Amino acid sequence: MKSCNSFLPLFIALAVLSRSVFCYEIDTYDFLMPNVWPNKDEVYLCTPIRIAPQKNFYVVGFKPNATMHTAHHMLLYGCSEPGSNDSVWSCGEMQSNELDSHYNTASPCASGSQIVYAWARDAPRLQLPKDVGFLIGHDSSIKYLVLQVHYMTKFPAGKTDNSGVFLEYTTTKMPRQAGVFLLGTSGVIAPHGIEHMETACTINEDKVIHPFAFRPHTHSLGTQVTGYVVRRSEKGDTWQVLGSKNPQLPQMFYPVVNTSPIMKNDVLAARCVMNNTHHHTVQIGPTNNDEMCNFYLMYWVENDTPLSQKYCFSAGPPYYYWNRAPEAFDRIPDMDVNIL
Repeated sequence: MKSCNSFLPLFIALAVLSRSVFCYEIDTYDFLMPNVWPNKDEVYLCTPIRIAPQKNFYVVGFKPNATMHTAHHMLLYGCSEPGSNDSVWSCGEMQSNELDSHYNTASPCASGSQIVYAWARDAPRLQLPKDVGFLIGHDSSIKYLVLQVHYMTKFPAGKTDNSGVFLEYTTTKMPRQAGVFLLGTSGVIAPHGIEHMETACTINEDKVIHPFAFRPHTHSLGTQVTGYVVRRSEKGDTWQVLGSKNPQLPQMFYPVVNTSPIMKNDVLAARCVMNNTHHHTVQIGPTNNDEMCNFYLMYWVENDTPLSQKYCFSAGPPYYYWNRAPEAFDRIPDMDVNIL
């Protein structure tokens, strides 16, 4: 069993890769569930590792060790403090505090929560661009990594699971730090209704971020997830698509369509087209709701730290206008988003 007091090893499965004009050593850490038993349907389980505090590490690649038949999706959180000191705990963020005789319940992070990586639907390996890495350890607010796996179906007694991800990392300093910005919505969809769930937030930090990958995420009812960057000017708003994808395809990080830098006062926005095929109302929201509507944007910053802003969520049923500055936005302009 893993413990939150275990350190990330310095040298495991050594390899040498060329990513730039120089070569640097890449090590691999097997971050896997410690043979857990999902003892009921729709359970979210978390397990942590503590990063060796005296050094910096840069995560530069992710190789999933999971299948969609076992794990609905996986999230890798960076935390200042983990949600629990247990080696495994139940970590559905919105689930009730029902007593579970097998696992205690807590959030993935007690403080400093941010998304580092996400996977679903048999998505392949993710390799970051050259000279780009997620900083963890000494000079980072990420002191722990927490792996969360969503199991939709209860396992029979005696069957366990070790789904997870192989982390590729280096101790060589990367000049470009990676970050993830997550946009999501919450609310309801009427029976047999179609909704456009939307959210938007203004970048309020004086940083320049360079988008390079995006990931859509819904459960079974999403038909299209699209992200946008909006630049405000006296001449009007300029909308550009960052990426658009059917979330029923492998939910990998895809290359963005527009790699132009995003700056302070630009707006990041997202829309999910949701088709409720059920006879009942469907709840949209964070973990442990019927459905989810998320757009993940992965980016890098040059010789700087990532955004302090990590999340953008809207709230309010049932039909969505742009959030966090409603006077600044009309409805989203009609755009051809079937581009990937």
